[in-house]
Amino acid sequence: MSKDIFKQLIAEYQQKVLSVNYQPRNYAVDKQLNYVFTGLRRVGKSYLMYQIINDLVREGHSANEILYFNFEDDRIASLSISDLDLIKVSFEEMYDVRPIFFLDEIQVVDKWEKFARRLADQGYRVYITGSNARMLSSEIATTLGGRFMIQQIYPFSFSEYLQMLDFDINDKNLIYSRSTDITKAFETYFRYGGLPEHFNVTDKRAWLSNLFQKLFFGDLVTRYQVRNDFALKMLIRKLAESVKQPVSFSRLSNIVSSAGKKVSTDTIIDYLNHINENWICFEVENINAKLAAKTSNKKYYFSDNGLLNLFLIDPNTALIENMVAIKLQQQFGSDFYYYQNGVEVDFYIPEKHLAIQICYDLKDESTRKREVNALLKMKNQFEDIDLMIITKDDEKTIEINNTVIEVVPVWKWLLNH
Repeated sequence: MSKDIFKQLIAEYQQKVLSVNYQPRNYAVDKQLNYVFTGLRRVGKSYLMYQIINDLVREGHSANEILYFNFEDDRIASLSISDLDLIKVSFEEMYDVRPIFFLDEIQVVDKWEKFARRLADQGYRVYITGSNARMLSSEIATTLGGRFMIQQIYPFSFSEYLQMLDFDINDKNLIYSRSTDITKAFETYFRYGGLPEHFNVTDKRAWLSNLFQKLFFGDLVTRYQVRNDFALKMLIRKLAESVKQPVSFSRLSNIVSSAGKKVSTDTIIDYLNHINENWICFEVENINAKLAAKTSNKKYYFSDNGLLNLFLIDPNTALIENMVAIKLQQQFGSDFYYYQNGVEVDFYIPEKHLAIQICYDLKDESTRKREVNALLKMKNQFEDIDLMIITKDDEKTIEINNTVIEVVPVWKWLLNH
């Protein structure tokens, strides 16, 4: 690539990033640090960059200091690490200022991390995005040498979604004064998730389906040279159908093999790693299991409800549990679990000493007893814990055997946590 092309793109990008409309996200960044933003495709990493850029300009930085570059621009292809240096040289020939680097989806360039490390060593401020979790691999982390903060970006939270709809979420009376409006907005968020680009799309399911095809064929089949794409798709479908239940590697292997070509347990493990690396799913371990079972018998959740909903016919119970799992991952990373020991409790958060059961509704008495008894049995093992049931709409307090169980609607829980 020539410097003339790079100069043209740099100037074009500068105009774009300062004129684009964006919804501010609730992410705090230290403007003195370097960042790598990671996460699912279309989650809004680039728009977070635009937000930071506009914040810097409002704080007094010149627009000419911004070196934003989109490495997924279809006008450029097959860039090498030497091209990264050429981009820097091209900018320096255009402007007599020290650039602030915004390198969008840079993982498409082989050995990009060496360039990023060199920039950090030279004292430049650098922001990077990427959709592949291999950006967090031990080799790259070693190369970056602690010079970058790794920040995962999630789909819009329900609070952010309401802000986009012009709700004043700081109004403490909002939940009571506009609860009908909030629950109506929640229905769309519940079924189609928080990926921001679909908010203004009429056919949300079609948009999500197109995104999944990009994730499946572009980020999984092509990137990892998967030969048995039928088995991979069957695995993703099975993960969606089993989102509320622990499932082992061997069981997944048997289920997928029974539907078509035989696939080994080792291959299933590889496929699961690929799925997790690309932020499509994440996993939760049993806090009560021994090491081998922790590793091989996990629960799997999707990173966005909209993607999960593509695979389900009767989705309600799966969607509510998946939504809570997403929020817990955003708050606690991998430090939350499920509990299984004769009974199953959906989530346990050690930091909060809190056990949570998920139930769409408690109208059926046998369902109510099952959920309550599971929590009480867990409390016998973990005495100093609080108990909660998250439902779609129910709200009350259950008192039994001198124990209090809080029952709260999922939309209200999302707003308060």
